[in-house]
Amino acid sequence: MFKRIALFLATNLAVLALVSIVMAVFGINPATNAGLLVMAALFGFGGSFISLLMSKWIAKRTTGAHVIAQPRNEAEQWLFATVQRQAQMAGIGMPEVAIYDAPEINAFATGANRNNALVAVSTGLLRAMNRDEAEAVLAHEVSHVANGDMVTMALLQGVLNTFVIVLARIVGRVVDGYLSGGRDSGGGLGYYAVVFVLDMVFGLFASMIAMWFSRHREFRADAGGAALAGRDKMVAALERLAQTYGHSTLPKQVAAFGISGGVGHGLKRLLMSHPPLEERIAVLRNAPLDKRAVRQGVVA
Repeated sequence: MFKRIALFLATNLAVLALVSIVMAVFGINPATNAGLLVMAALFGFGGSFISLLMSKWIAKRTTGAHVIAQPRNEAEQWLFATVQRQAQMAGIGMPEVAIYDAPEINAFATGANRNNALVAVSTGLLRAMNRDEAEAVLAHEVSHVANGDMVTMALLQGVLNTFVIVLARIVGRVVDGYLSGGRDSGGGLGYYAVVFVLDMVFGLFASMIAMWFSRHREFRADAGGAALAGRDKMVAALERLAQTYGHSTLPKQVAAFGISGGVGHGLKRLLMSHPPLEERIAVLRNAPLDKRAVRQGVVA
């Protein structure tokens, strides 16, 4: 917990320092509309891309993952060889392969570059899944890398962050002006209170958009996993997850790229990064596979 808080604070301080330096160098005034847009873009994209660039390091530190530099046993040799073969099929560089200690069945992929990524599996997955099921899970994660999902999510999050910051402050000025009777109060306590509330409200809607895209991306990764490992293996892996699903221990930074699904209804469903497993299984059973896409390095 302390590690995660420290990393979160370090990332935000880095973004704050970057924004302050850039705006000071270029003489940008955040009180103007143009200055506000620049500030919002620096904050919005800065945080996303710093997190993306640090994602592998953060994932290793927070999960305690052991990277397989030299396989120590038959299981590690199989993991390494399987990811290597799938990466070649998908047309990407060989990812780092790691194992992290966790009781649930899970795996994740992360990294800022599709040719320099990380694929990690939990010890719970290695204990509970057979080789065919584990192969499908690895294929799912390799598909995330091949599709460039980490970069795409960072870009989307940057755009959403920028719009939230800009809209909250523009609407905040309008509301504050109305409440103050038209007086120019732009930096008062009321303005900051309104902006704080709007940041929360707009941020919630932005999260819904990001999670909608994340759920769509999971269907693509399932289809990619089926193309790389076989539909039956991918379906069997998802069914095993459905039988044993529990609370994920993955840190927030990489949880959206894990294999594990969830259950939710109403508002909770709108904020889920993964579709329900039964829905993923149904879609996968009926979806046509395009193996040409795998050979081209892009998993459809």
